[in-house]
Formats: sequence, structure tokens, C-alpha cells
Amino acid sequence: MAQKKSLMQKAIDAAKKVVAKPITPKKVAKKVVAKKSITPKKVAKKVVAKKSITPKKAGALKQFNSYTPKANEKYMNKSQFKHFIKILNEWKLELSNDIDRTVSNMQVELTAYADPNDRASQESDMALELRNRDRERKLIKKIDGTLLNISNDEYGYCNGCGEEIGLNRLLARPTATLCIDCKTLDEIREKKMAK
Repeated sequence: MAQKKSLMQKAIDAAKKVVAKPITPKKVAKKVVAKKSITPKKVAKKVVAKKSITPKKAGALKQFNSYTPKANEKYMNKSQFKHFIKILNEWKLELSNDIDRTVSNMQVELTAYADPNDRASQESDMALELRNRDRERKLIKKIDGTLLNISNDEYGYCNGCGEEIGLNRLLARPTATLCIDCKTLDEIREKKMAK
């Protein structure tokens, strides 16, 4: 009996460690591969593709590329504002739907497994899902801030230097607040601070 308790305690401790460690698609793939006969690459691709929060996920890639400025068109005119408002609202709606869907799925899929490894796997999957949804929640706040900037006619200009961010950058990342030069300098500073 003492040996069983120690094995059980070891399993519980291992489960706690799994939940505490950050989860990467490769780790998830290895766990799933151990249970099923599929390759790690397939699982990793599914996990990475499912967790992405780019505008592509919102199905807005076609819309991003559909806008082409006309010759002699003023930067950040009414038609451009309307275009970006439409994209941001659709993106926000898609993210909100994903969050709602995740909450309902987590309530439905909640199962009390007897096996500590199964419980740990379920908890790590939920932790990964919640981390991704938290990122999406933060992105929704950023989208709201961007929509506020549009309503104040401050959208499209760099917060760092005040210059135009540029349509191509805004089409790629509608929530951008820095021009490419200021963003590059910001990333260089972050790398130096990390060392």
C-alpha cells in the first residue's frame, strides 16, 4: 500500500509539473502522439493553426488586400477610415465568437478523469486554451483602442515620431501604433534590455 501511495504521489507531482510548465505545440503533439497513432507534425500544425490570432483567422485577408489607394488620394481619408473600421469590427467579432465558443466548449468537455495523467493532460490543454483566449482578450482591447483612435482622427500616425505609419503596414497589422522605423528601434531596445 505504501508503494502505491508513493507511485500515486509521484504521478500527482508529475501532473502538477506539467500544468506549471509552458506548453508548446511540440509538447502537445508529443502527448497526443503517445495516446494516438498520428504524427507530431500533424498535431503541431493543427495546434498552431487553431491558436493563431492574426487577421487571417478572421477571414479578412482578402479584405486587407482588396483596398488599393487611388492616385492622388489623401492619406487617411473617409474611405480608408471606413475600410479599417469594417476590418477591425469584423476581426473583433470573430475574436469574441472564439472566446464564447471556448467557454462553452470548456464547460461541455469538463470531465473528472480518474487517471492523474489524463487529468494533467486535460488541465494543460485547458491552460493552453485559456492563455490563448487571454491573448485574444488583450487584442480585443487593442482593437477597441484603435477604433477610438479612428473616431478621434488619430489613426494612421506613429505614436513615436508622428509620421504616417503607411497603408501597407496598416493593412498587414491594423492595430499598429508605430511606424516601421520606430517599431524596429523599439524591438532593438527590448532585445538589449533582455540581455
